[in-house]
Amino acid sequence: MTPIKTPHEAPSSAGGRTTGRSAPLRTLIAGLMVSVLGAGFIGTVVIAQAQPQQAIEWDKRRLDQLDRNVRRLERALTQRNAAGAPVIIEPDPEVVALQGRVDVLQRRLEDIEASFQRVNQDMERMSFALDEAERSNTQLRRRLDATTERLNTLETRASAIIEANTPVAANSPTGSAAGDYAEAMRFMNQGDFAAARRAFEVFVVTWPDAEQTREANYRLGETRLLAEDNSGAVQAYAASLSGWPRTPWAADATVKLATALHADGRTPQACQALNEFRTRYNEGAPQAVRTRATQLRTRAQCA
Repeated sequence: MTPIKTPHEAPSSAGGRTTGRSAPLRTLIAGLMVSVLGAGFIGTVVIAQAQPQQAIEWDKRRLDQLDRNVRRLERALTQRNAAGAPVIIEPDPEVVALQGRVDVLQRRLEDIEASFQRVNQDMERMSFALDEAERSNTQLRRRLDATTERLNTLETRASAIIEANTPVAANSPTGSAAGDYAEAMRFMNQGDFAAARRAFEVFVVTWPDAEQTREANYRLGETRLLAEDNSGAVQAYAASLSGWPRTPWAADATVKLATALHADGRTPQACQALNEFRTRYNEGAPQAVRTRATQLRTRAQCA
């Protein structure tokens, strides 16, 4: 057996030029041609590398010539194998080394791919855990909001109870009846009916004989009616209508007194208040007030 090693350098007779390092395929073909077609020629050919290799233009003629040479090599190898002298082609050591590095890189690439898969799996588990935590946080936030709302409601009710049970003492925030009344009306116009109610309660205690006291009781009745304190509203409206005054708000106060009496379960007294309205204020009352009086009379089924 004749082993053939793929050389690093090989001669080239194309155009009479000397070439340097050849591609693996050209090197293999040249080595086989020297070994098989040499017809017993033994020798060592050393060609110095004079110039850099020039690129080969692979036209149809060169490709046909390469195909013929490959076929000749195949026939020669077949004849040698049939004659009992097989040709052993040893790979180029550089190719073997390169293949080894490629294998190492391939294993590293597989390791990196496996690492990425593990990282992706971990990220999926983390994402699922984050979603679960977000849902739990949302539920807790809703429960906390509901609890906070209930606590606020309880605090408001407790404050109202404390305020209602606290005795009203005479006090003048501004030092005058007109100023205290204006302050209470400011709360009323701002929609702060709890503060307005307290301000009017203090006013009627502090200034029982003031010019604004009747109207202050009327306004106090409105704030109590809004707070669904029907009994307290009846007291305030009754105090404002003592002596049946001829004021612009008296007609409305009478209808609201009847409304509070009806809501407090005192329907006969509500009908009496409506009769007083018809007798005393119906003729000069605004149409909206008369309409409310008629509707309330129907609901209360007054005679």
